[in-house]
Amino acid sequence: MSAPVMEMSGVSKRFDATQALDDVSLTLHPGETHALLGENGAGKSTLIKVMTGIHSPDAGVIRVHGEETTFKGSGDAQRAGIAAIYQEPAIFPDLNVAENIFMSHQDRGALVRWGRMYRDAEAILARIDVRMDVRTLASGLTVASQQAVEIAKALSLDVRVLIMDEPTAALSAHEVSELFEQIRRLTDSGVAVLFISHRLDEVFEIADRVTVLRDGRLISSRPKDEVTQEQAIREMVGRDMADFFVRNPHPPGDVVLRVDGLSREGAFSGVGFELRAGEVLGFAGLVGAGRTDVGLALFGIAPADTGVIELDGRRLSPRTPRQALRAGIAYLSEDRRALGLSLPQSITANITLATLRKYVTRLRLLDSKAEREVAARYREKLTIRAPSLDTPVEQLSGGNQQKTMLAKWLNAQPRVLILDEPTRGIDVGAKAEVHQIVDELAASGMAIILISSDLPEVIAMSDRVLVMREGRQTGIFERAEADEERIITAAMGAE
Repeated sequence: MSAPVMEMSGVSKRFDATQALDDVSLTLHPGETHALLGENGAGKSTLIKVMTGIHSPDAGVIRVHGEETTFKGSGDAQRAGIAAIYQEPAIFPDLNVAENIFMSHQDRGALVRWGRMYRDAEAILARIDVRMDVRTLASGLTVASQQAVEIAKALSLDVRVLIMDEPTAALSAHEVSELFEQIRRLTDSGVAVLFISHRLDEVFEIADRVTVLRDGRLISSRPKDEVTQEQAIREMVGRDMADFFVRNPHPPGDVVLRVDGLSREGAFSGVGFELRAGEVLGFAGLVGAGRTDVGLALFGIAPADTGVIELDGRRLSPRTPRQALRAGIAYLSEDRRALGLSLPQSITANITLATLRKYVTRLRLLDSKAEREVAARYREKLTIRAPSLDTPVEQLSGGNQQKTMLAKWLNAQPRVLILDEPTRGIDVGAKAEVHQIVDELAASGMAIILISSDLPEVIAMSDRVLVMREGRQTGIFERAEADEERIITAAMGAE
């Protein structure tokens, strides 16, 4: 194996009383994709910030190409050939592709040679086999194209180590495949890629080596072929995979929600099912199958054109979320940051956001004490980990943000709870906690619709599974017959 491009030995970092990193070592080789795994809070983000010069370590040694190095800021790391790409690309929307690629270059002078810049941008994109109009404004790009621009920006700076933090979270399966081809082209050219993801199937597809952190400590680092997904999970959370899917059987109650012939032009048609109290009905299907569209229609965000919705025997035609919520339907969005939470506000404000009227006194003043009491109850019930109830939600981990959003809707006391990708972007430990909450809610009699692209999750957590394909319902399977082969066959329209 070639000499390491970057070595970190015995790195430690403390923030007040929190030991974020404790004697962590990491070695990156040219041409290698190195996966970094760990729950939220394991130390991954801190390690990245040390690698990119944002934080200085309290102890330890960093070597780049064998030479001991001290980064005094992110500029030093960038000049050493170290760059990072995050889940949400740092793109300037009002600049074009070429301008974004060369934004960090200070050596091109005050006079911009536009023709040369466009040619250089096209050449860099060609290195990762990406074809796009470099004169296009970045505001019109998909997330996948924005990430390609970010990779090209790193290549323009002669990157030697590229850190990719949750790069596939917002991508379709096809876009993930394209990203992986770009990564392979990077490593073929000698770049070392540090890949961070909660999606273990992707990790084990693209990685050459797997390193696991837990509670700020290095647990293991070994070639991918020497570790299984089950072993990696056990090392990440300290318990077996069998603990993750918790679903205790119990008899369902009466029909709460009945849907018949529900359709919306251009989105879905002919959807029909019954949902009972205490039942979890899973929605499965490929990306674009229409699962989320049905959820949006039931919650009144994008109302159906035709069909029948009955809640507790009463006809319902929700045209707005307010109408749906008043009737007893709540919807947990798949995009918690854009649609589910008010990130700058506190945990308390977010938990009471959907039911704010309950906390207004006769004098039209907000009863802050009542708000905090409710928030404290849900914080304890759902184990929301945060310094205080006043902590802004944007400072929480993904799992704790998800539980805060769930608390907001549970506080509305719905009859039907629609969960759209409730475990997307959270670590395996937080995922297990969400599964436990879902099981407890169902046991208490709540009727739940679970929309998820994670097929093992749908199968394990659902009493029945409804499958959709291209906007049409292709089958409903009872728990005993809902296996992966049947569901994939129905989702792909195969015989």
